[in-house]
Amino acid sequence: MKKTILTLLFITPLVVQAQQPTRRQNAAPVRARVDVREASIAGLEAQLKTGRLTCHALVQQYLRRIDAYDKKGPAINAIVVVNPDALQQADDLDRRFTASGPVGPLHCIPLVVKDNFETIGLQSADGSLSLKGFVSNTDAFQVRRLKEAGALVLAKTNMAEFAFSPYETVNSILPGYTKNPYALDRVTAGSSGGTAAAVAASFAAAGLGSDTGNSIRGPSSHQALVGIRSTMGLTSRAGVAPLSLLADIAGPMARSVEDAVALFQVVVGEDPDDPVTLAKDYVQPGLRPSGHPAAIPDYRASLVRDGLKGARIGILRQAYERDTTDPEIVKVFMAAVEDLKKAGATIVDPAAVDLAQVRRPQGSGPCGGFKYDINRYLAAQGDRVPVHSLQDIIKSRGFHPSVQLRLQNAQEGSENGPESAPCKAEADYREQFRAAVLKTMTAQRLDAFVYPTWSNPPRLIGDLNTTPHGDNSQVFSPTTGFPAVQVPMGYTRENTLPAGITFFGKAWDEAALIRFAYAYEQATRHRRPPASTPAVR
Repeated sequence: MKKTILTLLFITPLVVQAQQPTRRQNAAPVRARVDVREASIAGLEAQLKTGRLTCHALVQQYLRRIDAYDKKGPAINAIVVVNPDALQQADDLDRRFTASGPVGPLHCIPLVVKDNFETIGLQSADGSLSLKGFVSNTDAFQVRRLKEAGALVLAKTNMAEFAFSPYETVNSILPGYTKNPYALDRVTAGSSGGTAAAVAASFAAAGLGSDTGNSIRGPSSHQALVGIRSTMGLTSRAGVAPLSLLADIAGPMARSVEDAVALFQVVVGEDPDDPVTLAKDYVQPGLRPSGHPAAIPDYRASLVRDGLKGARIGILRQAYERDTTDPEIVKVFMAAVEDLKKAGATIVDPAAVDLAQVRRPQGSGPCGGFKYDINRYLAAQGDRVPVHSLQDIIKSRGFHPSVQLRLQNAQEGSENGPESAPCKAEADYREQFRAAVLKTMTAQRLDAFVYPTWSNPPRLIGDLNTTPHGDNSQVFSPTTGFPAVQVPMGYTRENTLPAGITFFGKAWDEAALIRFAYAYEQATRHRRPPASTPAVR
């Protein structure tokens, strides 16, 4: 009980400073002053719908927090560009609300979006000076879906350049590192570290990131957030600058499972511009899990507090046990396992996946990859982009020195398309990997696996050699295309540095993972705001 009370003291609810009557049709807008720190999407929507809060006032408060803390004060450095039309767009949403009610389920919810998502009117540079000035005339599919639901893009967020690094967030488009708001000398992980830091510091209600091997889940773990990496083919990547379309996923990052699901429900679905999402017409067998659902379920129905009762959860020790695994992480994780038991889950330990017979063919060359994907992405942009190929990027010298070798190695590598022998070999390898995972789940009657998202606490900024990184996300979900959900599981280093737990499960079974993650979150309530970004007075 004492732990619960202390946790609740850290969670600052949405506060309206003056009680206002419900706004009548065509009544003058109410300019309520609010504290948006840790405010939930449901809480914000309730205030907006009753008329106690205007969109203008809400957006203004988030802008005040960005102004106070992103380049000043703790200087989190999470924001690349603030939407200059944010207040004007908020006023338009207020007018539309007065005329006909909420625009959609996310009416006036301010969001931040990673710098690799195309966003009308805002630069989308993929973290690189080589793409400085690129402003798309279309929105990425997920951005468009969220806007149609009434959300407002408040700012674009910093990222590891070209989404290369899972370890830190530094690039050539914005000077300096993005800092972890829980410890300003620590990394955010990458590559979606800007979105993670911004959401953790309540610069917005939630945000979008992308994840090729780690980049939604790792930054979410380092900043006590929830991150959803979907099944390959459930969410579109159209309009997101690619790292490797074999594994790229885009999706939500939020301060709670409920908030992440609010975004997730909006962005899932088929998109002709990303054929991997098509239920019937996808033509690359093996590179996506089979069994695409005919209809999208209501994932909000999975938000049940007793969702772990009767679940069989396996501990995937091979995902995180290594010589450098931090003992504090293990201690926090085993406490999380006990919490799963208390919430009604049966724990299977260990639940190892037999990968002895799973082998990627040697000497066949890569399938697709950065060179293949970025060249086609840039070529499709025409004259809107300042560079049109990977070779142009290298010639421009517009990149951070830390990525030069990777760019050069990519350029020197081969380009193999979907019909090539390497891609067919890769598809076969991934099918073998999926089969091995499913064999274990069937034999042990598992509903999901769990493991620490990272095996080590966030590193000191700049310390890439003397301490281990601890990233556990690169193998199982990216290779199988199966979904994974990251949730806060506690803190290390005298209860200061966040740590996270990953729920990993079967293809297209996001509903189950969300149910488990939500039940665990509600039973433990580990999320608390960082002290470096208090309420703005």
